[in-house]
Amino acid sequence: MSSVNVEWSEKYRPKLLSEIVGNAKPVSELSAWAKGWQQGTPSKRAAILYGKPGIGKTTAAHALARDLGWDLIELNASDQRTAASIQKVAGLASTTSALCGGIRLIVLDEADNIHGTADRGGAQALAKIIKNTSQPILLTANDLYGVSQGIKSLCVQIPFRSLQSRSIATALRKLCSNEGIACEPDALIKIAEGAHGDIRSAINDLQAVAEGKSELHVADVVISSRDPRDTIFDVLKKIFRGKNIKEALDATYNIDETPDSLIAWVDENLPTQYRGDDVVYAMHALSRADLFLGRVQRRQNYRMWRYAGAMMTTGVVVARSREYQGARFMPPSRWRMLRSTRTSRQTIDAISGKIGGMCQVSQSYARLNLLPFVRILFADRNYAVRLAAVMNLDSDEIAHILGSTKGTNKVKTIYQDAQESIESGISADIELFGKFSGSEADVQVEVPVPTKKPEKEPETREKKPQTSLFDF
Repeated sequence: MSSVNVEWSEKYRPKLLSEIVGNAKPVSELSAWAKGWQQGTPSKRAAILYGKPGIGKTTAAHALARDLGWDLIELNASDQRTAASIQKVAGLASTTSALCGGIRLIVLDEADNIHGTADRGGAQALAKIIKNTSQPILLTANDLYGVSQGIKSLCVQIPFRSLQSRSIATALRKLCSNEGIACEPDALIKIAEGAHGDIRSAINDLQAVAEGKSELHVADVVISSRDPRDTIFDVLKKIFRGKNIKEALDATYNIDETPDSLIAWVDENLPTQYRGDDVVYAMHALSRADLFLGRVQRRQNYRMWRYAGAMMTTGVVVARSREYQGARFMPPSRWRMLRSTRTSRQTIDAISGKIGGMCQVSQSYARLNLLPFVRILFADRNYAVRLAAVMNLDSDEIAHILGSTKGTNKVKTIYQDAQESIESGISADIELFGKFSGSEADVQVEVPVPTKKPEKEPETREKKPQTSLFDF
């Protein structure tokens, strides 16, 4: 009889690498990378284990540390992975050895999920830590594509594969023996096949149907088969290299991609996958799909997604007249461009937000209408210093406005003078304010002419009028 309230997936988690079911090759590659650390500092200071959930990636990391007697520090997906938090945990650990002077293994789960506002800067911080670490770093990822290229280039990439049903069934049979449960072989096969390569799910399913029993029969296995999640690369293979149009279409229902995203993938890879007239016919199908997507946007009629999905998948499959040698699938080039310009776009947003806050207009309005005038004003060094002070611009923002790099002397001196102005209170002489006349289009931003004030103003002298930003 089995124990109560104990998760079997944790109770029977492999403690050593030799106990891991399947994936003998990746386990061997992981061991080879670890041995490099025992002999010194290897050329690749980090490794990344990638593959679908539940196939033993994190288990292998813990087993490796136990095999070699290494201390282990883990930063999991539930932790915030900002640049500051990664530097605080992984950065400190990567430069110091264990208490006994041994090696410390740093494990970061789900490295493909370091993105978004909460994790901003995390990827850059992690790449910097990997370059300078004196301790081994092990990353895990469900989708290697989701890991930034900068991190991947620094890591030994080790793929973990989904387990075959017979391997899972063998592991379940040993588990049942330990729990004192007599199981019919077909019952274990049914559980294993329903897990689709995920041994953790298979163990959880076995516990659900067998816990408290001394025998397990096929009739007792009433769990539903899990819906295996395909990756975008699995879908592309079925579109460009498969022959079953229904299978290709059904695969699109099983990925976390919208039709707008999927058509970008197909469009990017079509010229490298097909040749000649096949490209023409497939592009015609894609153009029809794009028409349906356009109607979805205009009419908000999402029922048309089904027609777009059919054209971009089945239409491309039937356009192929012969087999082609498979080329490597590439992500949409527009996405790569957006990633490469992300830092620049974030800087523009930061500048526009500061201008908008000063002028009481929206960030988008400031970016389109006011930022160009700020660039004109920055041509005058006196204005540049004063504006940098009143908006508290950092060196990156000043460099972007000037169209330069922050390492130039011009940017450095403007930033330094602006900081001195802030400290001395000179920036208080500047007034940026908006005058509204019904709409944002009527906004004026006024800045005084930077002239040197006399020691004492005569009381009868008229004040010099402010100069509008739009007069420049």
